[in-house]
Amino acid sequence: MQPASVAPSPSAASALPALSWKLLPAALVCGSAVLLFGVQIPLAGYAVLLLGVASAWIVDRTLFRDLLLIALGLVIISTISLEANIDYPNMALFAVVLGSAVAVPYLVQRFAYRERVIRFPWRGSGRWTRAQWIYLGAVVVMAIVLLPVYFISSGSYQNWPAVHEPDAVIRLFIGVNAVGIWDELFFICTVFTLLCRHFPVWLANGLQAVVFVSFLWELGYQSWGPLLTIPFALVQGAIFRMTRSLSYVVTVHLLFDLVVFLVIVYAHNPEWFGG
Repeated sequence: MQPASVAPSPSAASALPALSWKLLPAALVCGSAVLLFGVQIPLAGYAVLLLGVASAWIVDRTLFRDLLLIALGLVIISTISLEANIDYPNMALFAVVLGSAVAVPYLVQRFAYRERVIRFPWRGSGRWTRAQWIYLGAVVVMAIVLLPVYFISSGSYQNWPAVHEPDAVIRLFIGVNAVGIWDELFFICTVFTLLCRHFPVWLANGLQAVVFVSFLWELGYQSWGPLLTIPFALVQGAIFRMTRSLSYVVTVHLLFDLVVFLVIVYAHNPEWFGG
C-alpha cells in the first residue's frame, strides 16, 4: 500500500514553477471546459480533453493521474444539459450526475490511487475571525448592489424558469443552493486542490476559474456575467486556500445565491414585491 499523499503546503505550492511543460496539458484539460460548457462544441471539447490527458502521460505521471480525475469529472458533467430546469426528473438527474462528478474522482483517488489529496474540510482551521465575519457582510452588500443590475439589465434572469407557484419557488431555491454547494465541492475542493499539487496557487486558481466560469456560463450566467463570475471564482479559490474551510466558502457562496434566488423571483414576479 502506498502512503497517503497530501496537498502541498502554501509555502511549498508557491515554490512550484509557473512555466513548465506541465502547464500545457493542464491548460488543455481546463480549457476543454470552454468548449464543453461555454461554446458547447462537445466533440472538440472531448478531443482537447483527451489531448491534455495524453500529453500529461508524457510529461509527468503524477500530473496525468490528477488531470485524469479532473477529466473524469468533466466528462460526467458533460453528459447532461446544464440549462436551468427545475422539473422534478431533471433535478433528480442533476443530483445523480453532479454528485457522481464529485464522488467518482474522490473514490478513484482514495481507493485506486490510495491517496488523500481531495478533502472536504468542513471546519477548516477553527472559529472564523472577525475579518471573515466582516467579509460575509460585505458579500451581502456586494450581491445586493451588483446582482439585480446584472440579471435584470442583461435579461439573464430569463435563463432560469419563471416561477409563479409556491412549489416551483421552493424547487428553485433548493436547486440554486444545491448547485452552489456542489460548485465548491468540485471546482474548489477537487479541481483547485489537485492543481495546487503542480502549480503555484495563483496559477492553479486561474486554471480552476476557467472550468468554474465555463460551467456557470452554460448554467445561465451569460451576457456580461463573466465580469462577475471570474472574480467570484478566483476569490473563492483564494479564500479556501487561506482558510482551508469548506464551511466558510460555502457560506459565502450561499449568501450570493440567496440574492440570486430573490432577484430571479423578483424579475419574474415584480408584482409580488409591489413592482
